[in-house]
Amino acid sequence: MCSAERNGASPGGRPATTPRSPLRAECEPVSVIGRVALLLDCLAAGDSPGISELARRSGLAKTTVHRLVHELGSCGLVEVTGDGVRLGIRLFELGSSVPRQRSLAEGALPFMRDLQQATGNTVHLAVLDGAEVVYLQILRGSGTRQLPSRVGGRMPAHATGVGKAILAFAPPQVVSALIAAGLERRTARTLVAAGALRRELARIRDRGVSFDREESGPGIVCAASPVFGADGAVLAALSLTGWSSRLDLDRVAPAVRTAALALSRQLGGGRGQARWPGRAAPSSEA
Repeated sequence: MCSAERNGASPGGRPATTPRSPLRAECEPVSVIGRVALLLDCLAAGDSPGISELARRSGLAKTTVHRLVHELGSCGLVEVTGDGVRLGIRLFELGSSVPRQRSLAEGALPFMRDLQQATGNTVHLAVLDGAEVVYLQILRGSGTRQLPSRVGGRMPAHATGVGKAILAFAPPQVVSALIAAGLERRTARTLVAAGALRRELARIRDRGVSFDREESGPGIVCAASPVFGADGAVLAALSLTGWSSRLDLDRVAPAVRTAALALSRQLGGGRGQARWPGRAAPSSEA
């Protein structure tokens, strides 16, 4: 299943038709915990499928799905309504308690607000998870058509500004594993050749800013910059995102870079600045 389906939208922002869980493709869960994780993943698109649709997406028997949904509902992990099954508020409460993501999102909020208020565009904070980025925090722009991204949503890292900003400073083996898994094409402008992606990551290391020029979706552009932790390792990325007809990437890029540097300092990542232009970055040719 593509990441857009997992987010409940196609690459062009249209509703997905037949999302399936990536966990089903990766393995056939045999334990109860594995099956529960699979069902929750099938609900991540944000819609409210019925039991039959959940069984189709997960590949589990309808009787198994019915039993697990009932038990998950009794714990508040899912909600069963007349429209179908959806994720429960208890999951939000648990997710909000994850220490690293919570402290990162809380620390980033003032810098994100400054960017949003100064430009009127949407600001994202994202982290890398495997070959995808996960959006931890989003401040929406005003007065424009809303972007399809959502908190907790996922996108292929190589197709996004935040993803490329993180990959440019990630260990070489992370980039190699992502390339080996295959580079999904989201639009005609997505970088799907390994050499082209590696060259782009080298340019990002030189300038400290990553750009998405309609690589993640038609009409969507962004400028992004990495955020470093106390050990100098890349933790996340900040981006300013909008529509190509309204957002001048070259004009806003310095503000995004400044915000990411300031957040890195606040997180104790002052040493991470040494990995910006002027110092040799780790090779991605592994």
